[in-house]
Amino acid sequence: MKYDDTAKTQKSKSLSIGVLGLQGDIEENISAARQALKDLKLEGEVRPVRYPEEIEQIDGLVLPGGESTVQSTLATIQHSLPAIKRRISEGMPALGTCAGLIILSRRAYDKTVGETGQKLIGLLDVVVERNAFGRQGESFESDLQIPMVGKDGFKGVFIRAPIISELGKDVQVMAKFNNKTVAVRQKNIIGTAFHPELSGDSRFYQYFLKMVLDFKQGRLQR
Repeated sequence: MKYDDTAKTQKSKSLSIGVLGLQGDIEENISAARQALKDLKLEGEVRPVRYPEEIEQIDGLVLPGGESTVQSTLATIQHSLPAIKRRISEGMPALGTCAGLIILSRRAYDKTVGETGQKLIGLLDVVVERNAFGRQGESFESDLQIPMVGKDGFKGVFIRAPIISELGKDVQVMAKFNNKTVAVRQKNIIGTAFHPELSGDSRFYQYFLKMVLDFKQGRLQR
């Protein structure tokens, strides 16, 4: 009996993390999540996922930076978008960075062209302004204060970054830059305008993995 309890505990701490593997900085997110698993001394795997059946098998999902319109279009073609939406609505934690934030949002518009008409998951109750800091040439880095992940500054890497221009009532602000909201949490969903996977700092992914562990062990509220 003691052996069975130990095996059950070990299994409950072994996490399966998926990175939406359609387009964008997939490998960077896989590496960052693997480093966070190592730093937390947790057992688990991190792998790209593309198809609905793969999304059914994971405990948490990262939606990477890249081209949000391309990613959402490919996810629609692969029939993955409904599966992602259902799993997140059932409580599976999701982390969306840059393009991933846009796809998770309820509405997105472009600073220059206005409404985009792209397919969105729509579960993160925010409005996102795409390319809010400018195009590729205006990319930058800045230290951010993110108390939820630690007291020390966190390097925010902004690449054609959006901002969060409107917040729903259940959305918590995690970080701001120049009074603009650049990271939020809504229950089991995190969205960032910057790229934590490029920071060289695993704390953000550690925070996300702790959410995933809570979800797997039935402790995360939806």
